[in-house]
Amino acid sequence: MPPTQRQNRTSEGMRATARHLRQRMTRAETVLWQRLRGRRLAGLKFRRQHPLGGYILDFYCAASKLAVEVDGAVHAQRVEADVARDADLAARGVRVLRVSNEGVLERLEETAARIITVALSRLGQGSSDET
Repeated sequence: MPPTQRQNRTSEGMRATARHLRQRMTRAETVLWQRLRGRRLAGLKFRRQHPLGGYILDFYCAASKLAVEVDGAVHAQRVEADVARDADLAARGVRVLRVSNEGVLERLEETAARIITVALSRLGQGSSDET
């Protein structure tokens, strides 16, 4: 059977890793996923642990080309790697919005409102594309 177009774009290894990560989401990722799933956030469709360009994005909205990354304490030690990753994704037209574990767990609605603002602005429906 010939490979499908989707199989050509993403290696089987990346898909397997993404499946594994979906089964082992952090508490903050799980909380945010409950808010994002099923088009619950402004009707936007998000995917979780989505492989793209050699990376696995925590959450991805294809319509607005927005990646939402939930960052824990480990990201303070890998700032340079995150900057390089974000730049590579930006070159592919993907905006990366980083939110903290604490922001998700302690200020979920504020975090959700920020995601909506950025996503809709990328669709041309919002006001500004703020960081």
